[in-house]
Amino acid sequence: MTHKLYLPAGSATGDAPGEAVVITPERAGWTWSGLRVLELGPGEARTLATGGTELAVLPLAGACVVECEGRRFELHGREHVFAGVSDFAYLPIDAEARLRSAHGGRFALPTAVATRRLDPAYGPAAGVPVELRGAGQASRQLNNFLEPSAFPADKLVAVEVLTPAGNWSSYPPHKHDQCRLPEEAQLEEIYYFEVARTGQAPSRDGFGLHRLYTTDGEIDLTEQVRSGDAILIPRGYHGPSVAAPGYDLYYLNVLAGPADQRTMAFCDDPAHTWVRGTWATQAVDPRLPMTGARRRFLAAGAGNSGRSDISQRIEEILRGEATAPGDDSA
Repeated sequence: MTHKLYLPAGSATGDAPGEAVVITPERAGWTWSGLRVLELGPGEARTLATGGTELAVLPLAGACVVECEGRRFELHGREHVFAGVSDFAYLPIDAEARLRSAHGGRFALPTAVATRRLDPAYGPAAGVPVELRGAGQASRQLNNFLEPSAFPADKLVAVEVLTPAGNWSSYPPHKHDQCRLPEEAQLEEIYYFEVARTGQAPSRDGFGLHRLYTTDGEIDLTEQVRSGDAILIPRGYHGPSVAAPGYDLYYLNVLAGPADQRTMAFCDDPAHTWVRGTWATQAVDPRLPMTGARRRFLAAGAGNSGRSDISQRIEEILRGEATAPGDDSA
């Protein structure tokens, strides 16, 4: 490969102060997907010109205000990625926005080259679909804030994945590098990682592992990942992402591709897809959900009985009486 696929923290910075990660399509050697991570000090502001890319402003740590085309979005954010689900803002192509953080923070800006222009929009934390996926040691939590059915965009897809210490996610290994819909989409993907000692804030002390490979042997990567690291997925099977015992693992997935319709369609490595069949007899890890998702699920749609179908479903999953959805790969 002519482009580096593993980008340790500090190796993909931008030219401006506070640009902790700058991954453009040009830097990645592909066409659609990108990611910036901005670190702002107290009271610091940044002007964003989107040009031909649409993007989201997602607080990783801290809060901010985003102003765009006369709209003002106050993002309440979170203390860190393991502390809760965050709200976010969506910014379209050909827009100028101003981002300001009163107390400082770190903000992810997943991007995608796009052609269709939507309006700037706010995504409340309470509206983010939270999913428990897999079972047993393959249990993980997804915050589907920019999943295709969750929030409108032209090309951009982004989700967060939380994996409890000792568990595997992005498993079974899967790929999405061929356009043969509906079975598989062609998608470029970025993984951005943060790691924390169980129950604590992210730091550089912890680590996880990530695997990426192709059947032709051109890509064969198994990397130790720490907070601030990123991995590029131009093609091939990827997974697992493994959380080391004692350390919880977070990653932000950013995906985009040429299809007119947003989709996360993928196919498993045929050698390992059988693993999915074992989940029906296993309970979801009782440590999930890891954030405040359960409280929101329990409040959503409750009627006179104070319960809803989805709240009952989550409680059944936590007790091991039902399995969570397991038909996707992250």
